[in-house]
Amino acid sequence: MTTINFSIKPSLSWKSHLSSTSPFTASSPRHVIHHRQTHSRFIIFATSSKPTVLVAEKLGEAGLTLLKQFADVDCSYSLTPQELNAKISLCDALIVRSGTKVNREVFESSGGRLKVVGRAGVGIDNVDLAAATEHGCLVVNAPTANTVAAAEHGIALLTAMSRNIAQADASVKAGKWLRNKYVGVSLVGKTLAVMGFGKVGSEVARRAKGLGMHVIAYDPYAPADRARAIGVELVSFDEAIASADFISLHMPLTPATNKILNDETFAKMKKGVRIVNVARGGVIDEEALVRALDAGIVAQAALDVFTVEPPKDSKLVLHENVTATPHLGASTMEAQEGVAIEIAEAVVGALNGELAATAVNAPMVPAEVLSELKPFVALAEKLGRLAVQLVAGGSGVKSVKVTYGSARAPDDLDTRLLRAMITKGLIEPISSSFVNLVNADFTAKQRGLRIAEERFLLNGSPESPLEFIQVQISSVDSKFASALSDSGEIRVEGRVKDGIPHLTKVGSFEVDVSLEGSLILCRQVDQPGMIGKVGSILSEENVNVSFMSVGRIAPRKHAVMAIGVDEQPTKEALKRIGEIPAVEEFVYLKI
Repeated sequence: MTTINFSIKPSLSWKSHLSSTSPFTASSPRHVIHHRQTHSRFIIFATSSKPTVLVAEKLGEAGLTLLKQFADVDCSYSLTPQELNAKISLCDALIVRSGTKVNREVFESSGGRLKVVGRAGVGIDNVDLAAATEHGCLVVNAPTANTVAAAEHGIALLTAMSRNIAQADASVKAGKWLRNKYVGVSLVGKTLAVMGFGKVGSEVARRAKGLGMHVIAYDPYAPADRARAIGVELVSFDEAIASADFISLHMPLTPATNKILNDETFAKMKKGVRIVNVARGGVIDEEALVRALDAGIVAQAALDVFTVEPPKDSKLVLHENVTATPHLGASTMEAQEGVAIEIAEAVVGALNGELAATAVNAPMVPAEVLSELKPFVALAEKLGRLAVQLVAGGSGVKSVKVTYGSARAPDDLDTRLLRAMITKGLIEPISSSFVNLVNADFTAKQRGLRIAEERFLLNGSPESPLEFIQVQISSVDSKFASALSDSGEIRVEGRVKDGIPHLTKVGSFEVDVSLEGSLILCRQVDQPGMIGKVGSILSEENVNVSFMSVGRIAPRKHAVMAIGVDEQPTKEALKRIGEIPAVEEFVYLKI
């Protein structure tokens, strides 16, 4: 067996060189793949005339000026869907904000001419990414220009809430003078929990430190050294919400964060906690927040975002202890101009044939390559998702090693797509980032995530591109200690069997489970009846078991049981599994 090492730098070709040494045997050759860096470009617009850019919503003048230097610009605002569909076949690029729906019909109506869609802002909920990719259209956004504006608005809400500014202002304007009613609280010495330590969260933390607050943060991806550099301590989710006097939300809306603040989490908070949300409305269960406000668990809330916008007949908005603003996080003149420039530069670059770092969908993959790699692409993403869910809260993921087992020659297997999907699996479950072949390396670098790749060259037929993929995360704590290898890394390994991704190793334990639905991992004392006990609990809770596999070190020693389930077990069911005397630890994972 020969090992092949190569780095994360993007490349379109590799060269193989022989060496007389090997980490396995002195006689076996060691192949080292060296990267030859190339400039990745693809032609979007290739004609002597200027491209046409349709700007469908208001854009800052600086952005328009930049566009006009390169393209013919058509500013047509407030178009109906029918008008947009009629115009789009004459356009090479389209720029929108959040009010224009760029659906499949728009791409079909373009007749293949539309090559770039630019979203002037972060969210791309209004753009059909699948349709864009199918039609060979690149989608880019502007994720950085409004960072400071959003952070400033978060601090504005924090201070306004603590001193009852909005309520006192309304009272004075109503002819009242209620000084005793609107006594506030000081920020100095109070603990602020920043939930989500990305661009906006870290800027809020810097400003809060300047106000004399003690700042802690929760973010499973934030590097601890970056947090320490600005005097912030990374803690677990439960520790953050339990110890905070103020909570500021800066996490994306994902399946994992949807209604993450709910009745259960509010019950764990300090009585009298104050909450700020300038992130996404859906991260808070709004009905639960009303109950927490009425019960005095939450003293006040300051909200810029809501589950439905604009909110209608909302008890939350009308609550006397709530300060509300109409999604103003990015609404400064400077931020609007910055977004305009950022999206204009991205669109011009894309039309010039450059792969934009802010691309949120991938260029078309050749059908024959995609067909061959399809099951391994699915395996790669699922292994990434499993691995990151095994990381304990407060551990910053910084170093990942991916190992590929293959019988193919080095120049016959391009792993960039697989690496991109592993990156996607690692980042997307806890982020709003959209990761693909275009932006995977950039996104990983931005988050301080280093990915090293290693290949084991196996003997055998090269008919299949891969035999296995292994993902290791080092220097982190694990929610499931059995997932740690002998050298201390979280390790998961998988193979494709009959076209289906399978998990074949967790830590040092061999298992064999199909990566479909969700998964329960249990470490147990190896003894009779364990499968029946766990199966009975799930059956009583009407949870269907799709498969079960047990891997053990030796009879009557320790074993890991992997259970595939079609439905999410209740917390009570999981608690009962954990209370089985022979079960030493367990974890529930969403695949």
